[in-house]
Amino acid sequence: MTEHAISRYPVPELKDLPDDIREKILAVQEKAGFVPNVFLTLAHRPVEFRAFFAYHDALMEKDEGLTKAEREMIVVATSGANGCLYCVVAHGAILRIRAKNPRVADQLALNHRKAEISERQKAMLDFALKVSLDSAAVNDADIAAVKAHGFDDEAVWDIGAIAAFFAMSNRLANLTAMRPNDEFYLMGRLPKA
Repeated sequence: MTEHAISRYPVPELKDLPDDIREKILAVQEKAGFVPNVFLTLAHRPVEFRAFFAYHDALMEKDEGLTKAEREMIVVATSGANGCLYCVVAHGAILRIRAKNPRVADQLALNHRKAEISERQKAMLDFALKVSLDSAAVNDADIAAVKAHGFDDEAVWDIGAIAAFFAMSNRLANLTAMRPNDEFYLMGRLPKA
């Protein structure tokens, strides 16, 4: 692996990808201004790419229950606990933008209990971290504790599903040595010019 490789696995050329995957990547590039390395890394296996992004989008693009910022909070906090550099950096950038707070992602990646978030969000992240790190120990008391902060059954499912999905994603990013794009590091830290 070279020092600046996107992945320790081969990264296909856009021209060599199936049309649907190439179109998805180009749409992301048009919106973001660059291609996040996760798209290129996972394109190594097109069938898995499709499944990964279908479930990702089903969890992360909803407009009911959790806010999009709260969804990203779960990703950043659990990814920090799982030691996933790619997800902390990439989703930290998205979180900073969605929360309109340049400090929150760094706080959540290290210690959500001391972050500039509500008690409700701290309870959400307590639960998400338990699902991510010790899911076999999740019990009715854990569910009751998060529900006591106003989360309904569907929101509890979403918290757990996002934590579980990104536990898998974190491990895949670590397996592939996925490198965060340079663009992510400054996103949401400074006001737009």
